[in-house]
Amino acid sequence: MLEQLTTKLARVVKTMRGQARLTEENMQEMLREVRVALLEADVALPVVRDLVARIKERALGEEVVGSLTPGQALVGVVQRELTLLMGGDLADRERDINLATQPPAVVLLAGLQGAGKTTTAGKLARWLKDERKKKVLAVSTDVYRPAAIEQLKTVSAQAGAEFFPSSAGDSPVDIAARALDHAKRHFFEVLIVDTAGRLAIDEEMMQEVAALEASLQPIETLFVVDAMLGQDAASTAKAFADRLPLTGVILTKLDGDSRGGAAMSVRTITGAPIKFAGISEKIDGLEVFDAERHAGRVLGMGDIVALVEEVQKGVDMDAAQRLADKVKSGSGFDLNDFLGQITQMKNMGGLAGLMDKLPSQLASRAAGADMGRAERDVKRMEGIICAMTPLERRKPELIKASRKRRIATGAGVHVQEVNRLLNQFEQMQGMMKKMKGGGLMKMMKRMGGAFPGMPR
Repeated sequence: MLEQLTTKLARVVKTMRGQARLTEENMQEMLREVRVALLEADVALPVVRDLVARIKERALGEEVVGSLTPGQALVGVVQRELTLLMGGDLADRERDINLATQPPAVVLLAGLQGAGKTTTAGKLARWLKDERKKKVLAVSTDVYRPAAIEQLKTVSAQAGAEFFPSSAGDSPVDIAARALDHAKRHFFEVLIVDTAGRLAIDEEMMQEVAALEASLQPIETLFVVDAMLGQDAASTAKAFADRLPLTGVILTKLDGDSRGGAAMSVRTITGAPIKFAGISEKIDGLEVFDAERHAGRVLGMGDIVALVEEVQKGVDMDAAQRLADKVKSGSGFDLNDFLGQITQMKNMGGLAGLMDKLPSQLASRAAGADMGRAERDVKRMEGIICAMTPLERRKPELIKASRKRRIATGAGVHVQEVNRLLNQFEQMQGMMKKMKGGGLMKMMKRMGGAFPGMPR
């Protein structure tokens, strides 16, 4: 996210040293770098102008306290202003999705074709089902693309939500009315309505989505926008905001965006809070948007909160407790347990998925390690263990030369790779013996499990 801004701020932080307070002179270079980086990141020009003016106003005269350098003090001001720009000053109830109405709560999704509305409909259904325990019905009113109807049917099934069928010959308003009636009669709590998009704004599309909004009176009208759209995001957001009473924004493809300007422009232009962000292609790849965390990632401070959440989701603490009890009882740590640790790391997105949430200073240190190679090593280790018999996994001491050759052939690797894995296993086994006194569970709760294959 906004890598140019991160790099430039880091460089200026190093050069701004020695002054006791921030002045117009010692801020000049850094403010110029901020302005250029934001424009390069496709933030709309009026937004950039207002943001830089606010940063300058807030920072002038600010004292540099403690062990901070002037550059670090200014970065603090920049982070606060970025957070406010993206909605950090809003109350929780304003940022939260609003379902406080007589069921079913209707959620209307609007946006251009290609923004990811249909996929987002499925992700939102999954989020509502998992996080809010709601019974969700989804319907597509995109009568121009039969593939869109089928796509929503597929993602609804993946999300565990019900799908209301529609066909190309029907009127979008009629489809929505029938879906709403079905939702009422079958006691659905939320109805998600996916609308048609175009490759560009046109009057016919805007009239259609406005008619749907007027007919359904949704409690939430969410504008779905591709975070990679750049400067076009601003004009698209304005067009939709002028025609629809938008209650919120969903940014999609945030994981693939190297510039990130949309997150800063859309909130200002629509006046609607950013409620969700699409962070991966998976059906559970939707998270509640957090302005402060996003600003931290923009400035290279990482997203440690997201990292902790990833660990909490990925680590099976019941399995960790069973392993702790097993080691404590003296039963030993075998290759099945070793394989379990590899699986838990994969559940957390692998090494690369964890690294991109670290602060930039830590991540840059790890950048010297080849993450791709480390990921391949982990997969190779998994393949080698899976090529073993159940007895060999329980009793690794049985694995001698002939067994090693058979395992290597089964896994498609050289015998040296099998030897390397067994050496790594013995090292971890030794560590587990030291943790026999009961400290293993404490260690695993802190670290989220052991990560075999992590570059050292």
